[in-house]
Amino acid sequence: MDPVQSAQLAGSVAAHDMSMWGLFMQADFIVKTVMIALLASSFWCWAIIFDKLLRLRSLSQRAEQFEESFWSGGSLEELYDRIGARPLDPMSAIFAAAMREWRRSAAKGLTERETARVSLPQRIDRVMHVTLGREMDMLERNLGVLASVGSTAPFVGLFGTVWGIMNSFQSIAATKNTSLAVVAPGIAEALFATALGLVAAIPAVIAYNKISSDLDRYAKRLENFSGEFGAILSRQLEEKI
Repeated sequence: MDPVQSAQLAGSVAAHDMSMWGLFMQADFIVKTVMIALLASSFWCWAIIFDKLLRLRSLSQRAEQFEESFWSGGSLEELYDRIGARPLDPMSAIFAAAMREWRRSAAKGLTERETARVSLPQRIDRVMHVTLGREMDMLERNLGVLASVGSTAPFVGLFGTVWGIMNSFQSIAATKNTSLAVVAPGIAEALFATALGLVAAIPAVIAYNKISSDLDRYAKRLENFSGEFGAILSRQLEEKI
């Protein structure tokens, strides 16, 4: 390559801004749309991640505080009156739902009837089970977004990669020039789209696995509390016989 061609090649490469912002601005509409979608998905995932992690941390602390009050030996009636009709965490909500059913049955005199006493523990267990399911559904809300982004973002990035490579071949065909200056911008755009897909997918997958594991442990904790509380209420009911 003579000095004139070398100078032209250097000038052509310099004309393309190879920074991330430059690659975005030089990309065509399709690749830009892919990049924007991946960036938006990444920000959305991080918002969900922070919200879930902070929420789980807060719920764990409140569960510890509630269990400390529950097992302190105080009156369950007083604890229910203190919690009120608006419990602040799922464990308190399960306790409140069971106590509400217990009080309604006691107010109607059902705890004094033999047949009603047999079905009351089953109703209380059912109420706690329904409350637990409702609370876990609320906690798992938007968790599917992490799974969806983690599974689809690499393929969306791959689509941008394929489109960028197609643009590179079109540039080669139009200019009949296979120099780096012609091929490099399209390849760089393609690789940038792939990188954004991985940036969106990897944290989403890792966070989904961790949050799902934490939610499973929290659900087990609620189930254990429900079983223990149901046993306590059944024992108190048997003592009235």
